Amino acid sequence: MSGFVEKPEPVEVPGLEHLHTGKVRDLYRNENGDLVMVASDRMSAYDWVLPTEIPDKGRVLTRLSLWWFDQLADLVPNHVISTEVPDGAPADWAGRTMICRSLKMIPVECVARGYLTGSGLVEYQRDRTVCGLALPEGLVNGSELPSPIFTPATKAEVGEHDENVSYEEVARQVGAETAAHLRQLTLAVYSRARDIARDRGIILADTKFEFGHEGEQLILADEVLTPDSSRFWPEEQWQPGRAQPSFDKQFVRDWLTSPASGWDRHGTLPPPLLPADVVEQTRAKYLEAYERLTGTRWS
Repeated sequence: MSGFVEKPEPVEVPGLEHLHTGKVRDLYRNENGDLVMVASDRMSAYDWVLPTEIPDKGRVLTRLSLWWFDQLADLVPNHVISTEVPDGAPADWAGRTMICRSLKMIPVECVARGYLTGSGLVEYQRDRTVCGLALPEGLVNGSELPSPIFTPATKAEVGEHDENVSYEEVARQVGAETAAHLRQLTLAVYSRARDIARDRGIILADTKFEFGHEGEQLILADEVLTPDSSRFWPEEQWQPGRAQPSFDKQFVRDWLTSPASGWDRHGTLPPPLLPADVVEQTRAKYLEAYERLTGTRWS
């Protein structure tokens, strides 16, 4: 069993139709047919949405996504129309809201990997492949790959795992031409972002993108290159052969799996409340990622 500890009731706003409550975002449709995405401060780990929020997390994700959309605008169009808060919405939506074009979303997580870790490491240790792509011998946890690879995954519902799939399976689902375009765009965007992050002393180990169609054009959608959708490592601490320090929810994961939490991640009970120091350390990591990447102070 997994999912929300307690699923929040959607906020009712005049003129908006609530469509979906995800792990982090709430999705609405306005009277023009545009999507209204609101990033909450919810935190997920081990397929659970936790009972404790991380202050400012939703605003960090939104502001960082907007910054990255600007950096990538010459490579791929994005779905953002504006960041105006709809009339009648709570004041707390300020800084967390993106009004976006409604797209025909592609049912594939477009994952790019430049370093070996996570589920890719597990498959490599077993088969010397990642998503069926052969890799050279001698790689370890945190190794840089000879070149970035496209390793797509299926999208999962809340409480379920995304599952890696082969490129051939993506081509079967969406067609060969679209699959090739997805791979090309994913690797181009990853490479641009990797270079930008590296200039700021951060390694972009891997990341996932979502794309949708508007007519025949592929559009970059959802969040992009945030600590929730990417693995960012401080370059000065990178050391292949071990787990890498990261700018994300690692403090949360570490506490949940420590004796201090008293929680069994393989059991059926939901996770407990997070202690204040774990909340603050996690918030600080999100803010540090934002500040190092954008070069601006959080305010």
